Amino acid sequence: MADSETLRFEDTTPDAPSIRGYLHIPARASGDGLVLTHGAGANCNAPLLVALADAFCEAGFTVLRCDLPFRQLKPKGPPSRGSAEKDQLGLRRAVEAMRRRNLGRVFLGGHSYGGRQASILAASEDGLVDGLLLLSYLLHPPKRPAELRTAHFPSLRTQALFVHGSRDAFGTIEEMAIALQPVLARIELMVVQNAGHELMSAGNRDTLPEAIVKAFKKYFR
Repeated sequence: MADSETLRFEDTTPDAPSIRGYLHIPARASGDGLVLTHGAGANCNAPLLVALADAFCEAGFTVLRCDLPFRQLKPKGPPSRGSAEKDQLGLRRAVEAMRRRNLGRVFLGGHSYGGRQASILAASEDGLVDGLLLLSYLLHPPKRPAELRTAHFPSLRTQALFVHGSRDAFGTIEEMAIALQPVLARIELMVVQNAGHELMSAGNRDTLPEAIVKAFKKYFR
């Protein structure tokens, strides 16, 4: 049996954000595809994304692990003010690239800032993807719980699995549960005990990726 492959991926189109990252091709494809992207301070080589891409690929998913447009412009630092719209367009192009591979279902996922942009995109384009994987959603800035980033939640009609650490400074589990109530789609909140915003640590790196894949497959079966 052939082994899975990880290939560099680039799709450049004039007057549109480029898609750059890595394509994980499974040895035994399930027919499902997943686009994964990173948070504001990272890139597509973040350990969590690499571990998740490998785990999903092992489970049969074709995975595109990609850099957001803001990260393609600068190797370090947070996104510039006003870059969110372009980052969402970049994610849309990544989803379209996966659709062109004649896959069945295509899912969209992201950590932190990347997950927030994925959810805003899905809320504005119902039906664009078959589901969302939102890792460490940026509910509010640390110690500023009144500044919620949930204005689009009532418009979100795409099923979503939220994965959140019990020690995440950007939102407690209780705050997340309350904030998710306006979402009209079927959703689930997976709690990672003793995890912070980064989710993966030395204590769970051997078990967390597979646990997320298992929960995701059960939820979207």
